Amino acid sequence: MTVTSTVLQDPVARRREQRGWYWYDWANSAFVTTVGTVLAGPYLTSVAKEAACGTSEGDCSVDLSLVGIPVSPGALFAYVITFTTILSALLLPVVGAFVDRSAHKRRYLAGFAWVGSAFAALLFFVRDGNWALGAVAMIGASLCLGASLVVYDAFLIQISTPDERDGVSSRGWAFGYVGGGLLLVLNLALVLTLPFGLTEGSAVRVSLLSAALWWAGFTIIPLLRLHDRTPIDPDPVSGSMVRRSFAQLWHTLRHARAYPMTLMFLVAYLFFNDGVQTVIYASSVYGSEELGFGTEVLIIAILLVQIVAIFGALGLGRLARTRGAKKVILGSIVAWVVVVFFGFLLPAGSPVPFFVLAASIGLVLGGTQALSRSLYSQLVPLGREAEYFSLYQATERGTSWLGTLAFGIAFQVTGSYRVAILLIVVFFVVGGLLLRKVDVRRGIVEAGNTVPAVI
Repeated sequence: MTVTSTVLQDPVARRREQRGWYWYDWANSAFVTTVGTVLAGPYLTSVAKEAACGTSEGDCSVDLSLVGIPVSPGALFAYVITFTTILSALLLPVVGAFVDRSAHKRRYLAGFAWVGSAFAALLFFVRDGNWALGAVAMIGASLCLGASLVVYDAFLIQISTPDERDGVSSRGWAFGYVGGGLLLVLNLALVLTLPFGLTEGSAVRVSLLSAALWWAGFTIIPLLRLHDRTPIDPDPVSGSMVRRSFAQLWHTLRHARAYPMTLMFLVAYLFFNDGVQTVIYASSVYGSEELGFGTEVLIIAILLVQIVAIFGALGLGRLARTRGAKKVILGSIVAWVVVVFFGFLLPAGSPVPFFVLAASIGLVLGGTQALSRSLYSQLVPLGREAEYFSLYQATERGTSWLGTLAFGIAFQVTGSYRVAILLIVVFFVVGGLLLRKVDVRRGIVEAGNTVPAVI
C-alpha cells in the first residue's frame, strides 16, 4: 500500500504503523548483539590465531598476511569493522539517494535485511583457521545492516510527529534490546549446557546462525505493517533513477552549507558514536583477551547490558521530554567517559567489576543511541530522509570508523588492549564539545521542519 509522504494524521493508524516499525529493531538487534557485540569478535580472533600460530589458546606473535600487509590476529576484527565503514561511507549515501526516490521502501528494507542475514549465516561455516570467510561474512552482513537501517531510520520521520520522535525512537531501541537479549539468553543456555554433544566452538557457530535466522524471520513483520509513501523529489533530474540518485547526492553535498547545524551534528556524532561503537565491538575482545573471561561470562555481561539498556532507553527518553534530547545526550557522553576509565582500571579475572561495567554501559547506551536518532531526524530536510540518514548510518551501529582503527593500531603497536581502550575517551570528548555547538532550534528551522515543544 502506498500513501502520501506526510505523517499519517489518524493517531490510531500512526500508532499501528509505529508498532510494526519497532519489530525491525527486534529483528536486527539479535545480529548486533549475538554476532557483532558478543561472539564474532572473540571467535574470529581465535580462528585467526589458529591460522597464524596453529592454536587459538594464549598469545600469538605471528601476523596474518592480508594482501601482503601484516595484520595481528588480535587486531583483525577491529580492522574488518573499519574497512566495512570505509565501504559504507562510499556506498550508503548513494543507497539513501536511490531509496528516497523509490515508492517501495519496504522492499528495500526487507531485501537488505535478507541479504545481510544470508552473509551472517556464512559465519556458521567459519572454522579450522578459515578467518577469510569470517571477514567476508562480517563485511557483507554489516554493509547490508547499514543499508537496511538507512531505510528503517527514514521511516521514523514518516510515522511520527516531531513531538513523538524521542519517545518512538526510544521505544524502538528498548524493544530491540528485549529481542536481542531474549536470543542471547537462549544462546547462553546453549553454550553453557552444550546439548547433543556440541563442543563450545560448534555451540558458538550455532548461535551465530540463530542470529541470522532471527534477523531474517522477524523482518517479515515490518514488511507487512509499514506503508510505502509516494516519494518527494525536491530537485528532479532527468534520466534513470540511478543517474538521478547520483545527481541528487552531488547536489546535497554541494548545497549542504544551507544546513550547517545538521552538518555540525553529523561531525559531532561521527566522534562520540565512534566511541560508543568501539566500546560495543571491543568489549567482548577486551573481556576475553585482556581480562581472561570465557564465553559464558561475556554472554552474561552483554545480557546484563541488554536488560539495563531497556530501562536506560525508556528512562532517558522520558527525561528528554522535559530536558531536551541534546542536554540528555551531553550528560550521557560525560557518563561514557567515566565508563571507559572504569574499564581501563578493571582487574583481570574478576567478573563482578566487569558486570558492574556492563550495567553502567547499559544505562547510557540505549538513551545515547535512541535520542541521537530522534534529534537528527528533526534536522533532516523533508523528502531527503533516506539520503541524510545514509550519512548518519556511516557512523551508526553496525559500523565504526576512526575508533576501531585507532583501537586496532594501538593494540598492534603496544600489544595492550588497555592502552587501546583508553584512547576511546578522546572520541567522546571531541564529540561532546562539537555537540555543544549545535543550535538545535536553528537547525530545525533551517531544515524547514516544525520545532517541537521541548528541544
